[in-house]
Parts: sequence; C-alpha cells; structure tokens
Amino acid sequence: MKIPVERFEEDLDLVVSRLCSGEGERVCQQILRLRDKLISLYRKNLVKINHSVMELICAKYLILSGYYVDVEYALDGISCDIYALKGLGSLIVEVETGYVPPEHAVDPSMYCMVRVTSKIVRYSSYAEKFALATPPYYILCFSPALIKPPRYRTPSEIREIKALCDLYYSNPPVTIEEIRNARLHAIYIIDVDRGVVKETDPNTYLERMQEIYKW
Repeated sequence: MKIPVERFEEDLDLVVSRLCSGEGERVCQQILRLRDKLISLYRKNLVKINHSVMELICAKYLILSGYYVDVEYALDGISCDIYALKGLGSLIVEVETGYVPPEHAVDPSMYCMVRVTSKIVRYSSYAEKFALATPPYYILCFSPALIKPPRYRTPSEIREIKALCDLYYSNPPVTIEEIRNARLHAIYIIDVDRGVVKETDPNTYLERMQEIYKW
C-alpha cells in the first residue's frame, strides 16, 4: 500500500534528523541531497519507503567512509540502488528488504535465492566492488560459489548458477560470462531502528547463514 507523499517526507525527515545528528555540514548536505532525490522519485511512484530508508542509512555509512554516493543510479539499461565512488574505484550496493511478491507465496525461499543470486551476477560487472545490504531480520541466501574468486569457480558451479537464474530471469537471461566474472565483496547489515550499519565479509555471513539453516 502506497503511503501519502507527506508521510513519506515525514519518515525520511525523521531518519535524516537522526543521521545528521552530530555530523558536520559536508555529511549532512550529502544526506539531504539524497533525501531530495528519493522524494522526487517517490512522487513518480518509483521507490518505496522501507527501501529508501535503508538506502539513506547505508549511504551515510559510505559517505563517512570517504565515498561520493548516489541512489537509484542509472547504469546501462538498469538502475542500481546505490552507486558510490572513491578515488578511481566504484562500488554498487543493492538493498534487499526481503519482500516477496504474491505470485511467489508458495516458493518464497527459492524466489529470494534466485533474486539475490541474479543481482550479484548482473550488477557486479558494473563496478570494481559489489555489495548487498540487508536488515538483520532477513537472511540473504545466494550461491556460495559467488564468494569465490572467479578463477576458482568451476564449470559445474557456473552451470548451476545459470540454471538457477534462468528459473525466473530469462528476459534477458544472465550470461555465462557474467556468472564467470561475478563477485560479492561485502555485506552490510542495516539496523534501521538505530540507524547504524555493520559490515561483514561474505564468507563470515555465509558460515552463519548455513548454521541457521542447519538449525
């Protein structure tokens, strides 16, 4: 359900107020710039509130890390959630809230795994580094082969990822070359309530995820 624009602005303003508290003018100006862009996009029905809040919190973390940050950034025919630059290096972050559309009510786990895996494959080629961001209450699930250096990815793993992505994403399908070169570099855990971000490496995250699924 779409909330009124006024409510969207109020919620973002509350988050911005928390994020800017105790920060210098440079950081606050960048956060406000991103806020204004998200409001403009919401008026066009292009973003949602939960996703936008997480983007802002993650953006502040990256700004403090020395990045110049943009949100809902247009790439080659697609739009990424966060595009960040530092020196000559670029970083793409895709924010995952755990939303499952009604048409996948009977296969939500498979849908989420395919969605996340395909995002790693499709987006990581557009920047030097690629990361996922997620709230602590949602467990990301993706192919473990994607955290390996590409040179260690086996042909059978590549075929499995291809078959997985083709389940739901075939227009256009992911390519073998995209899968061969894809890489996940970091995962950001976004605590919206406290407005903080915890960065972890994919190997550590995967180990914890596998323990949870065993349980």
